[in-house]
Amino acid sequence: MIYMMDKEEMPRKKRVLFICGSNAARSQMAEGYLRARYGDAYEAFSAGLKSSTVSRDAIDVMAELGIDISRQYSKDLRTFEGMPMDLVVTLCESEGRTCPVFPWGAETVHVPLPDPFRFQGTRKERLAGFRRVRDAIIEWIDRNLGDHGA
Repeated sequence: MIYMMDKEEMPRKKRVLFICGSNAARSQMAEGYLRARYGDAYEAFSAGLKSSTVSRDAIDVMAELGIDISRQYSKDLRTFEGMPMDLVVTLCESEGRTCPVFPWGAETVHVPLPDPFRFQGTRKERLAGFRRVRDAIIEWIDRNLGDHGA
């Protein structure tokens, strides 16, 4: 006999919201990575103080890892107003002024990362900066949420 769990018995995935300034790069990369790597345990979301366009450079450096974020779209925080989150992760360079408070988050963590749009130079040099930010995001997620740590 096969036992099927009722929907009510199934554990709910933890909701994680990543926030950065314009929801164009850092938070998009984090959302895409968490969904691709740990989607069995987490629902991943991202937002910004304002919405923008997902960065082509962010799409490209994630594609290097086999993660497609090209269908993700930029959202502002109002999209998630009133939606409870288990964890809110702000990915701004500095806490406070540019990283908002999300009152529906059970826990908030600040992970200071440089804005990849500040990287100057050739496309190759800019992509190298995006990769450094991407890799820092992945390292943080693996260390803190891997094996369902949150």
